[in-house]
Amino acid sequence: MKLGNVIVGQSGGPTSVINSSLAGVFKTAKQLGAPVVYGMRNGIEGLLEERYIDMSEYIKGDLEVELLKRTPSAYLGSCRFKLPTYEKSPETYDKIIEVLRKLDVKHFFYIGGNDSMDTIKQLSEYAKVKNITDITFMGVPKTIDNDLAVTDHTPGYGSAAKYIGATVKEIIQDAYVQPINIVTVIEIMGRNAGWLAAASALAKGDDCPGADLIYLPESVFDIGKFVQKVKDIQKDKKQVVVCVSEGIKTADGKYVCESAATSTMVDSFGHKMLGGTASTLSTLLAGELGCKTRPIEFSTIQRCASHIGSLTDVTEAFLIGAVAVKAAAEGETGKVGVFERVSNKPYLVGTSIYDVNAIANVEKTVPKEWIINDGTGLSQEAIDYMSPLIQGEVYPYMVNGLPKHIRLD
Repeated sequence: MKLGNVIVGQSGGPTSVINSSLAGVFKTAKQLGAPVVYGMRNGIEGLLEERYIDMSEYIKGDLEVELLKRTPSAYLGSCRFKLPTYEKSPETYDKIIEVLRKLDVKHFFYIGGNDSMDTIKQLSEYAKVKNITDITFMGVPKTIDNDLAVTDHTPGYGSAAKYIGATVKEIIQDAYVQPINIVTVIEIMGRNAGWLAAASALAKGDDCPGADLIYLPESVFDIGKFVQKVKDIQKDKKQVVVCVSEGIKTADGKYVCESAATSTMVDSFGHKMLGGTASTLSTLLAGELGCKTRPIEFSTIQRCASHIGSLTDVTEAFLIGAVAVKAAAEGETGKVGVFERVSNKPYLVGTSIYDVNAIANVEKTVPKEWIINDGTGLSQEAIDYMSPLIQGEVYPYMVNGLPKHIRLD
C-alpha cells in the first residue's frame, strides 16, 4: 500500500537515539511513497499551534539521515503536553483533526514514552468514535527509563545504560586513588522504575569491583540499614561507591530527596520533579560517619551522551520507526511497535506491533527477583538482560575534534 502524507512528532524527555527513530519514520515513509513527511515542532503542542515543517526541506539525502541518527536530543523539539480527554476538551481534538485535514495527513506517528502513548491511545479512540477511518495513529516507543509495558526494552535505554555503566566504572577508578575514607553517592534517573540505576551493575568486571551498593525504587529504602551497610563496608575498604535511583522511597512512601527539599514542584502530568537524592544521602553520611562524601548527579547527561551510544540501540531505534510506518501502510492504527526477545546469547530480537491500550499508562518495573543482596545489588539474570543492549559503538561525525550534530533552528 502506498502511503499518503505523514506527520511525525517527538515528545517527553530526549534520548541519544530518539532521532534515529525519527530517521526511521522519515526514510521509510519516503521509500513507501509518502508525498510529504511533516514534522511537528514541539510535539502535539506545536501541532495545535500549527507549527510544523516539511522534513524533506531539511533532510535532503542519506548524509543528513545518518547525521540525524547520530544526533542526540529531539530534532523536532519536544513537549510535556497532557492531552485532555475528549469529554473535557472536544475543541482540542477538533483542532488536531482540522490541522491534519488541512495538510492532507493520512498517517500520524508519535515517538515517546508512557505519556506519549496515552496521546496515541486517546487520538485513536477518538477516531474510532468519530468514524475517522482515513487517518492512522501509531506510536513509536522511546524512553531511557525502559518502563514501557509489553516491549522487551525501549530505544534510548541501551545507550543510557552504556553511558551509566561506563561512567560508574570511571568514577570507581577515580575513587580508588585516595588513601582516605570517602563515600561517593551517584544519583541516577528513575522515578518508580530502577532500570537506569540497575545499569550501574554493568560496571563490574575483571578490571573493576563495581559499585558497593545499588538501590532501586522497587525496594523500600531503609536509611538506618543504609548507614550501617556503609559502616560495615568501611571496615574493609576506604572507598565506598553507592548508586541510587533518584526515586528511592522510605517505608512511608516519601522520596528520600523530599526530606531535604524546601518545596516540591510537579510537571504537567502531576509527576513530582525529583533531584537531590545524592546530596541528601551524602550530607547524612558525612554527619553519621564523619568522613568525606561526594554526591554526583548524572541528571540529563545520561540521556544525551551519543558520543558513547550503543550501536544496538541506534540500529533498533531506526528499525522500530520503520516497523511503525510499514504497519500504518498496511492500515494498522492504535498500535505501537515493540521488541520481542528470542534469546540473550546469542542476542536475537524480533519486532511486532501491539495494541496501544496495553501499553499506555502501564509502568514496567525491574523484576523483584532480579534485586538481590537485601535490595543492594542485581542478579546475573539482570546483567544478561542488559548486556546485549549496550553492545557495539556508533561514532559521531567529528569536526574540529567535536561531534557534529544536525540542528533545526
